[in-house]
Amino acid sequence: MARHSSLVTHHCFIGVIMRKIERALISVSDKTGIPEFAGGLAALGVEILSTGGTASLLRSHGLRIRDVEDFTGFPEMLDGRVKTLHPRVHGGILAVRSNRQHQKQTEEHGLEYIDLVAVNLYPFEATAAQAGVELDQLIEKIDIGGPSMIRSAAKNFEDVTVLVDPADYAAVLEEARHSGGMISRETRARLARKAFARTAAYDSAISMELQKRAEGGLPDELRLNFSKAADLRYGENPHQNAALYLDPAAAGRGLASARQLQGKELSFNNLVDLEAAWELAGEFPEPVTVIVKHTNPCGVAIGATLAESYHQALAVDPVSAFGSVIAFNREVDRETAEELAKLFVEAVAAPGYDHAALEKLASRKNLRLMQISDPPESPMPGPGWQLKTISGGLLVQTADVVKANESEWKCVTARQPTECERRALVFAWRVVKHVKSNAIVYARDNAIVGVGAGQMSRVDSVRLGAIKARDLNHDLEGAVLASDAFFPFADGIEEAAKAGATALVQPGGSIRDSEIIESANRLGLAMLFTGVRHFKH
Repeated sequence: MARHSSLVTHHCFIGVIMRKIERALISVSDKTGIPEFAGGLAALGVEILSTGGTASLLRSHGLRIRDVEDFTGFPEMLDGRVKTLHPRVHGGILAVRSNRQHQKQTEEHGLEYIDLVAVNLYPFEATAAQAGVELDQLIEKIDIGGPSMIRSAAKNFEDVTVLVDPADYAAVLEEARHSGGMISRETRARLARKAFARTAAYDSAISMELQKRAEGGLPDELRLNFSKAADLRYGENPHQNAALYLDPAAAGRGLASARQLQGKELSFNNLVDLEAAWELAGEFPEPVTVIVKHTNPCGVAIGATLAESYHQALAVDPVSAFGSVIAFNREVDRETAEELAKLFVEAVAAPGYDHAALEKLASRKNLRLMQISDPPESPMPGPGWQLKTISGGLLVQTADVVKANESEWKCVTARQPTECERRALVFAWRVVKHVKSNAIVYARDNAIVGVGAGQMSRVDSVRLGAIKARDLNHDLEGAVLASDAFFPFADGIEEAAKAGATALVQPGGSIRDSEIIESANRLGLAMLFTGVRHFKH
């Protein structure tokens, strides 16, 4: 028999109002843990209302379920688009139990209270993240009844418990078991805040995806949708707070969702450096090792094997490699791990680690090993935007995903680069894209030998890269040089030639290009223009 609508069961313990759950509506897309949760409620005497696939699943676990269409007296229709959008559902959720007018109206219309709502939504974000999803398929993943029930229950949290996350089932069930089926106001309020955050994020994801499909480019209205994954110990410095947030559009991919296999807790700076290393590793199809310190590469090399690339990358600047982060674009094997274990490294990112490598690195207990499921060269789902805050606003740009395309480069000097120089120029160009501007990279063979990063003038970056190379006993005679932007004056290439460089690659586009080319010809240099700039601020 249905409970009389005017009956309100609550208790007050030391000022904490408890609401007893007598009827629950459960309708979920993600069915993780739902049979156990519903079974626990049923064991407490709670009546379970449900719909469609959720009801079928619960019945298959031997639970007694009351269909929502029997509760409303109205059948599910329009391919399931209409099933919970009914006054008996929303009236039962929204009625304020202590309001006499609400009590009178629920009695007049024969409404029955719903004390708990467990709903999660159609997987719009996950569907949007899939390649090739047509608009009509996407539209069908826009949930209507679910957000409506969630918002109703969250609005009336003084009387109703709302759950949108399977991670909360166990705690709510445990609280109900220890309090005779009642839930505290503190818990209800906390879950309501979480519910409103979820519906806001859901609507934001829909709005942004539809804007992107209709308009292309950057939207007129920008709504961010990220969920906190973890609090970090601190930010760049100990006096700064920090946290890691996940982008649901990334569908569990990328560094933010990487699996940590061992080591200490990741810091803010670890994550920033790992991202810089991982992005650079994605530029290369060959086995590559990228060693990064403070977001700039201090060692990059490709090799026939991963171990060979590691040896060469470490040899570039073994001093700076101390306390660095490292990214590999191949599974780490035992040979590489044996060498890696000899160096103090903060963190490593790779697509995987074989069993022998994990055994070897287990002795370095503080070394953070990150396994990223998707290879570094694979594009991330979603819009691929980069965000930077400024006072009072936000800067947004599309990511710099342009790869080196040497077939479109133009040789502008009398001397063509040799085949060996050309290969080194391509290598250096891939690296310079990931160095802070003004950026200069010296390279030879398959490794960098000197880096000038973040200088206020380009000629200073040229000099700094050469100084670093000489200090580390690298021979620059016959090396090549890459510049992330054009040379505004001839002094930059003159310094490069003085250091020993014989070939250069740069975007071109300066008003003094003719002077630069004339100087290169006078110095016997080969120079290529890419037509693409790679500033990185």
